[in-house]
Amino acid sequence: MLTRYFKYGCYLLLGCMVIAGCKKLEDINHDPTKPTTTQPQYLLTGAEKSAMDVLYSGLQNGRIGMPYAQYWTGNDKANDSRYLLDEGINTTLWNNLYSISLHNLDQIIQINRAMPIASSTNQIAIAQILKAWIFQILSDAYGNVPYSQAFKLQENNLRPAYDDAKTIYASLLDTLAAQAAALNPAEGSFDAGDVIYNGNVAAWQKLAYSLMLRLAIRMADADPAGAKAVIEANYTKAMTSNADNAQFQYLGTAPNKFPYNESERPLSEFFVTAELVNYMQSVADPRLGIYARKAADSTYRGLAYGTSETNPNRLPPSEYSYPGKRIYAADMVGILMTYPEVEFILAEAAARGMATGDAATHYQNGVKASMEYWGVTNADSVAAYLARVPYVAGDWRNVIGSQKWLALYPQGFQGWFERTRLNFQQPGGDSLFHAPADGSLDQNVTYVPYRITYLVSEQQQNKASYEAAASAIGGDTKGTKLWWNKQ
Repeated sequence: MLTRYFKYGCYLLLGCMVIAGCKKLEDINHDPTKPTTTQPQYLLTGAEKSAMDVLYSGLQNGRIGMPYAQYWTGNDKANDSRYLLDEGINTTLWNNLYSISLHNLDQIIQINRAMPIASSTNQIAIAQILKAWIFQILSDAYGNVPYSQAFKLQENNLRPAYDDAKTIYASLLDTLAAQAAALNPAEGSFDAGDVIYNGNVAAWQKLAYSLMLRLAIRMADADPAGAKAVIEANYTKAMTSNADNAQFQYLGTAPNKFPYNESERPLSEFFVTAELVNYMQSVADPRLGIYARKAADSTYRGLAYGTSETNPNRLPPSEYSYPGKRIYAADMVGILMTYPEVEFILAEAAARGMATGDAATHYQNGVKASMEYWGVTNADSVAAYLARVPYVAGDWRNVIGSQKWLALYPQGFQGWFERTRLNFQQPGGDSLFHAPADGSLDQNVTYVPYRITYLVSEQQQNKASYEAAASAIGGDTKGTKLWWNKQ
């Protein structure tokens, strides 16, 4: 199976060159130094890997995504869980997605347009789909961001304007619809370099339609009619099983290990939160032993979210649960999107009155698919769990929200976006999330950040565009709600 993952240790840095010398899979552990001409397959590998590396890093995911979703809280440097944003971590997230991943994808498009080949239409479509995925993440994390002018470097446009986030959403939906239609499974795409789908055009089509559902459901409170139109027109063409999942399989050997793994040293920076552990224990969730590991006393014990390092009530670190061994495995996958998320989207859509089928059935399918994904396959066990967390139409926001949140683990950014969008609690309304136990260190937010603040470097180097964007969204603070967040 791993032979399909073409030399992805040889990825581009800043889209300038690729490293040659990888003739077969085992060569990815070498350190070749001979540069060669940029080729689309190298650019694609670089784009996929660099995006996953930063989205699943112990810095960006560990200190922004996972704590903001309230899956993890800090053991050391607990200030991240109290909303003191590290500017270096923020800068790397923005720069890596723009300067490496998006730049590489833009280069794939330009190369195929300049020198078209038989597979150019499919190569361009795949690059555009990945660009849409990344731009939604940027838009959902920051709000307005550079989009239409982001890659006009040939015009020396080093100070791009920020596009309106709602307008970006509309453009992304148009792009995904157009590229899904343009993809032709009868023609080739990438004969190498695609770690996610190995060039499978039909799989990329399903992903495009699934990403349209993600965009649409996220704007469901802000634009119900628009969300309804997109979902009803496209949901039958999205993922239908875990076989369709879009994920980047790391190899477990350097330099292609999962970006945050404990193959070389124990990881002790984060505990799972008491909020996660307590809720999973209350419903006897069989995934708990995968998401977390037992403390020294053989019990699961999370740390209250946002507890400072100096809190006198903190127990020794060995008394708390660290994230599960599989989550820290060197060959863990970087998740782009999975089938369980699609089912929860369709459940919510049905609960909102959209014509996507039965909400309870989609909800159950989502739970079952998540269990299957994590290896919980005993039918009786899954059925008993569903009986403990039944679908309740009048409480759909809490019921679907809490299970979708569990299914999105460890996708910190997606878990955070859904937490703020749905503003859900436990089924029945009891609190699931809490403000940081020792208080927020950001005067603009006490309960949960709604966005990440723009880079300090943007304030200095792209001042006019930054100021216009900050004014347009209502202020550059973590407490500013994004356009789709109406809860």
